[in-house]
Amino acid sequence: MSRKPKKGYFVRGEFVAEGSELDLELKRELKGTDAASKTDLKRESAELQALGEALLGLRAGLFDTLDLGDKLKDAIADAKRITNFEGKRRQMQFIGKLMRGLDAEVLDTVRAALAEQDRLPAEETAALHEAERWRDRLIADDDALGGWIETHPATDSQQLRALVRQARKDIKAGPPGEAPRQGKAYREVFQIVRAQLRVHGTADLADEAAEQAREDDA
Repeated sequence: MSRKPKKGYFVRGEFVAEGSELDLELKRELKGTDAASKTDLKRESAELQALGEALLGLRAGLFDTLDLGDKLKDAIADAKRITNFEGKRRQMQFIGKLMRGLDAEVLDTVRAALAEQDRLPAEETAALHEAERWRDRLIADDDALGGWIETHPATDSQQLRALVRQARKDIKAGPPGEAPRQGKAYREVFQIVRAQLRVHGTADLADEAAEQAREDDA
């Protein structure tokens, strides 16, 4: 009695029986449904979304150097304004989708920028927060503006007053669940404040060093 021939096909001269382990492996590769590949893709997608979320906290000096494209930069700016939890979650998913469209070289520059920010000394981070607090006070309070100009005489008072007035005009209420939108003047006030605080801080350190030297000589 003759044996029933096995069903199968040949690949590179090798017979592959239907249902065999090799047959299943070849079909997985052909369809792109390999379980390990799915796991890798899911892991990569999660990593890119987390990377996009980290960009929300990247300081402007580093963020502006990244070649992310206008669509992704706008999406990140929108995400910063959204305060509603569900809206924020959907926006972050959208950012993750856009991140997957970046090439490897750009992703490397993103990781490098985030790593550089992580290396900032604690003092620098504190100084940035102080500048942000002063910026908001100056825009919100005329008394704070006058006090700043008095205690920081090197500031161009005319320029600062003009920028503060413009920043107040630029404030626009966003949709429910979003913080107010700010204009260019808002960022320029921060730059002036940051520069003056840096100079003031350097002067304070010099005074402390001089005082310590006098004490040592005594």
